Amino acid sequence: MKRAFAAFATIVLLWAQPAAAQSILRDAETETMFADMSAPLIKAAGLSPRNVQVVLINDDSINAFVAGGQTVYVHTGLIQAADNANQVQGVIAHELGHIADGHVLSGAAAAKPAMGMYLLSMVLGLAAMAAGSGDAGAGIMAAGQQAAMGKYLAFSRVQESTADASGVKYLNTAGISGRGMLAFFKKLQQQEYRYGLENIDPFMQSHPLSGERIQTLTADIQKSAAYDKTPDPALEERFRRVKAKLNGYVQDPGRTLNAYPESDNSIYAHYARAYAYHKGGYPDKADAEAAALIRADPHDPFFQEIQGQILLEAGHPDQALVPLRAATAGSRNNPLIATTLGHALIATEDKANYEEAKRVLKTAVARDDENPFAWYQLGIAYERTGDVARASLATAERANMTGDNRTAVQSARAAMAGIPANTPDWIRAQDIAMVSQNAIDDDPKSRKRRR
Repeated sequence: MKRAFAAFATIVLLWAQPAAAQSILRDAETETMFADMSAPLIKAAGLSPRNVQVVLINDDSINAFVAGGQTVYVHTGLIQAADNANQVQGVIAHELGHIADGHVLSGAAAAKPAMGMYLLSMVLGLAAMAAGSGDAGAGIMAAGQQAAMGKYLAFSRVQESTADASGVKYLNTAGISGRGMLAFFKKLQQQEYRYGLENIDPFMQSHPLSGERIQTLTADIQKSAAYDKTPDPALEERFRRVKAKLNGYVQDPGRTLNAYPESDNSIYAHYARAYAYHKGGYPDKADAEAAALIRADPHDPFFQEIQGQILLEAGHPDQALVPLRAATAGSRNNPLIATTLGHALIATEDKANYEEAKRVLKTAVARDDENPFAWYQLGIAYERTGDVARASLATAERANMTGDNRTAVQSARAAMAGIPANTPDWIRAQDIAMVSQNAIDDDPKSRKRRR
């Protein structure tokens, strides 16, 4: 019975898959590309690009999902499987359909009657067993589980079809071709063929089969004025670069070097090998690949970023400062790149660099306050310049972000003790202390410990 309940609960929880359980990858170039490729679709969905994020998850499965709020999570496996940026836009358009149509909330509501059906079958089954009809009781519970799952999955398929239709509408409104959406469904269809369609029960799937989705959407996509529109070549170039660097980062280095041999002198190959060599522990080779990228475009901030990162992580923070300063300026103070610069400034252990590190890192957290590493580095910068109270505040910010409520409370109170009362920093420390203390007080485990 426990296994049966767990199986049904797994289906229900698909609607709220926790991103925290997976590894989020932060990369300035990738996030900038996601923001630019999704902005017209977000606007077409009636949402604001300032409020919607597309986040990369380190998972080699071909998947994307939403889990509440206005965040689209895209797996690395999907980027690796996609042939072009337009295919990724088709996926993002579909996921925006889930957000705009409120599917996470309605999915949770739909789970309740299915769960009720399941629990009722358990009660009846147990009653039958208690009356001496063991086989009949087991049959009642099995039938109830199957009926409940079937009911929920049918609802899920309707929601997926609705998101498909909304995605097509957003593509058409934004003037973006839906060819990529159809092409990606055909990729998924090929996977179904490899598995064997005869082994797939269409009524026990959370999504309609890909062939059905293609058949339903093709007419609406083909009649769009944007259907034959040439994809943006600049965006496609950016996608190829991001895909190459992603392959270098997530794949085994040997596999990357086989895919991008040293005879390949393309930008993509240099990018992939730079990450592969860096990951594999060959700093000199990684630096040579980064140097090749710089020669190709000396002013590209993302090429400067990888060069600086390789030098920093190879133990040469002084040498990393020039490319990282240039990358920060060239990217208009991108907070992720600025954080790496701040890290390098601190890593020089030169007191003359600490004030610059504080300025750079304060700007970084002001533009992206959901970066625990940036707060950690800012705390170090404050500590090394003698500002212990604000070092505590930075620690409180990081702890609050990562869910470490006890550290957040302790550090926030330490910050309040050393910061003038009623100043912005003092008020922020007070807010963290109150919110984190409330979280501790509301935690059932904390109440149990106090008893």
